[in-house]
Amino acid sequence: MNHSVLSSAVRVSGRVFLVLLLCFAGLSQQAQAQHTGPINLAPEDQARGLNGPQKNFYFSLSTNPTEGSYQNAGFFGQRLRPYLAGEPDALAALDRYRRQKMLFLAERAVFVGAVGLYGQQVLSAPDRQQYFNNTQKVAIGVAAASLLTNIFVSRNTNTHFQRAVAAHNVGHTARTTGLLRQLQPTAVGVAASATGRPLLALRWSL
Repeated sequence: MNHSVLSSAVRVSGRVFLVLLLCFAGLSQQAQAQHTGPINLAPEDQARGLNGPQKNFYFSLSTNPTEGSYQNAGFFGQRLRPYLAGEPDALAALDRYRRQKMLFLAERAVFVGAVGLYGQQVLSAPDRQQYFNNTQKVAIGVAAASLLTNIFVSRNTNTHFQRAVAAHNVGHTARTTGLLRQLQPTAVGVAASATGRPLLALRWSL
């Protein structure tokens, strides 16, 4: 009997723990999605231009970022995505960044495959080494085309990520400006108090 009660208690405790875990995860995602402050890129990432290095971006949610506050955005920028929830322009730019990174991976795979094929053909003949047979010519052509493709793929990849962050920050500025406008009084005038002293009268439209 005691063993049965203990087993039931363990099962209930496990379910309670799972529910709490899911609640905390939901609150964490909600907090990320509700982030409306500006996003700052690491200084070296802000300076990336066309044909810049294809490495991960680092960003900070702090208004006064320090070196330790920057976090890795991930190869596809996936760790930035929760903070852009509900922002179509920013998400569209981030989607373009992810597309370019996928093309970059595909190009690298093609290049490595072409180089591997060329190397395999060097020792394919049992009696001699060969460096320019028909298969190797094709491999050289594919590798050259891959390198040329890489130039076009990598040219604007970094700018898409930067535009995603810029779109978020522009939206943040617009939201802040809109809030300030809502706080501004719609009418300003002068009124008299019960004792006859003039008072400044402000009116807001709700």
